[in-house]
Amino acid sequence: MDGAGMVTQCGIPPGESFTYEYHMHQAGTFWLHGHYDHQNSDGLRTPLIVHDDRKYDGELLFFLEDWYKEPFHERLRITSSPNAPFPPPPTFPHALINGFNANFTRPVRFEKGKTYRIRVLNIGITEWFRFSIPGHKLRTIEADGVYCDPLPVDGLDLGPGQRYSVLVTAHDSDQFNFNYNVTMYASFVPQIPGLNPRHYHGIVEYRKGAPVKHVTDPEHFVWADDLHMSAYSGQELLPVTRNIDLTLGGAKFTNRQILDIINNITYAEPRIPTLYSAHSLDRLAFNESLYGPQTHAIILNHLEYIELTLRNPNTLPHPMHLHGHTFQMVESGPQMILAPPEVSEAPVMHPDQSVRTFVGKVPMSRDTMVVPPGRYVKIRFRADNPGAWLLHCHLDIHMAMGMVMTFVEAPDVLRKTQTIPENMKE
Repeated sequence: MDGAGMVTQCGIPPGESFTYEYHMHQAGTFWLHGHYDHQNSDGLRTPLIVHDDRKYDGELLFFLEDWYKEPFHERLRITSSPNAPFPPPPTFPHALINGFNANFTRPVRFEKGKTYRIRVLNIGITEWFRFSIPGHKLRTIEADGVYCDPLPVDGLDLGPGQRYSVLVTAHDSDQFNFNYNVTMYASFVPQIPGLNPRHYHGIVEYRKGAPVKHVTDPEHFVWADDLHMSAYSGQELLPVTRNIDLTLGGAKFTNRQILDIINNITYAEPRIPTLYSAHSLDRLAFNESLYGPQTHAIILNHLEYIELTLRNPNTLPHPMHLHGHTFQMVESGPQMILAPPEVSEAPVMHPDQSVRTFVGKVPMSRDTMVVPPGRYVKIRFRADNPGAWLLHCHLDIHMAMGMVMTFVEAPDVLRKTQTIPENMKE
C-alpha cells in the first residue's frame, strides 16, 4: 500500500489527514509525492532519506527539479487537445536545486581528505539532469534505494524519478576551490543555447576566498550505467517462470486525440481503488477484466519469477517506474522505431543495434529505468509483495495521457495477510 490514488486508496479529502505507518526495512534515497491528479507536477514532492548505520564524514543532498510557469493541466490540455497541433510547441522550464532557483546555487563545503556521501535525485517531471564535480571521481554506491558495489564514474545522468548516491573524497589540499556542474536537458525538444540544455554551476568550497580551479572533463567521460553496476547484496540473476512483453507508444483515436498506450491500452482510473477490488472479489479476483478494462490489470501469482520486456518503438525515452518492487537490470537491445501516430512513415531501425547485458558479477537492481528510444529493456523481479502496483512512465505528461498499467499481485495471499481499515472504506 503506497498511496497511489484509486490504486491503493481514494484521495485524502481536502482539510483531512491520513497517517501512513511503515516498517522500514530498506535504507536509501527516495522521494515522496502526490499521486493523484498530477499534484506532483505542480510541486507536491520532496526527498525522503532513510538512514542506516553507515557513517561518512558528511552527507550532501542535491534534489533537482524542472519548474514550469504554466500549471500542469494547462500543458496537458494543449498536448492532448484534438484541435491543437501535435506535438505541441516546445516549452523550456527552469531548474531548481534543493528548492531554489538554480541560477543562484549555494556553495557546498569540503574539508581536506574527508569522504562525503552525496545523494542526487531527479524529482522532476520531464527533463533529465546530469551531475558532476570536475576534478573529483564519484564512486557510485546506490541507485533508487539499492546499494551497489562501488563503481568509479565521472558523472550521473538521471531520468525523472531516478536517484543515486556517490562517495566523493576531498583532495588533501585546500589551495583551490572547484565547481560542481548541473545540466538540465531533454533530448526530444529542439536544442537552443541557453534554453535546452541549461547549464548551472556551483562552488565546492575548500577554503573561503580560494581561487576556483577549472578542470577539463576527461577524454573518455564515464557516466553511471545500470548494466555496469552490481548489487551489493550479491543477488544472482533470477530465474524466469513467466515472460511478459509490453510495448510503449501513442495512438491517434477517432476523435483525433492522441493518447499514450501500453500494449494498445490507454489507462484510466477505476471507480473503486484496485486494492479494494482485489480484497472484495474473492475467487473472482484472478479475473483481470473485473478490475476495469482501462486499468490494464495483469495478475501475478505469488512468488513467480517475472521477466518483463519493455519495448520502446518511439523517438523519445521513457523513464518507467514500478511500484512495490525493485527489479534487476538484465539486458537492452534494438527495437524497431514506429512513426508517431500523426505521421505516415515506414518503421525504421534505431542506429544503435547493440545488444547489451549486465557485465558485473551480478545484475543491479533499482525501481526506475530509462527505456531509450528504439530500444528494449529486459528486467526481472519476483512477485513477493502482494498488492496492487502501478507501472508507469515518469514523464508526467505521458502518465496523464495513459502510459500506465497495474499489476495485481497475489490477490489470494493479499486477502489472507492484509486488511483494509474500516475508515478507509467510508
